[in-house]
Amino acid sequence: MRISISENMASFLSSAEVEAARETMGVDWTLLEDGTYFVVETVQHGQKILVGCGGWGKRRTLYGGDHTAGRDDSYSDPAVDAARIRAMYTHPTWIRCGVGTLLLELGESAARDAGFSTIELGSTIPGEPFYLARGYKEIGRDTFVAANGADNVVIKMVKDL
Repeated sequence: MRISISENMASFLSSAEVEAARETMGVDWTLLEDGTYFVVETVQHGQKILVGCGGWGKRRTLYGGDHTAGRDDSYSDPAVDAARIRAMYTHPTWIRCGVGTLLLELGESAARDAGFSTIELGSTIPGEPFYLARGYKEIGRDTFVAANGADNVVIKMVKDL
């Protein structure tokens, strides 16, 4: 996650904005507890290498790690709420190799199987083109002023499953 955040965002955001983004990114242990998080690995030179991770959430929290303020860890109701795509990260050397698409499709499929008919996510500025190309629509933007004074933009997006 750290490498993905720092390197994949560097060509889109200033170093202060990348640091600000960390306040709404990171590990969310509820995804692991719920069994809704996936990893993609490969083997190089006999070593397993993590090339991507991401998943979906059946809780109301849209984005953020365990440290992020304003979380709502109550469960979503598939009859009225959207599922959430959560914590998508791809190692910089593996972007545009299908890793993110695979993780997104796994999350969407699992959410559909759990009875959800819509899915939402909170995208970074660098991630927005990826999600737009896969049928997501922007429904709003939140801008947070981080502890370092830099803006952190989260783009809220939705898609019918």
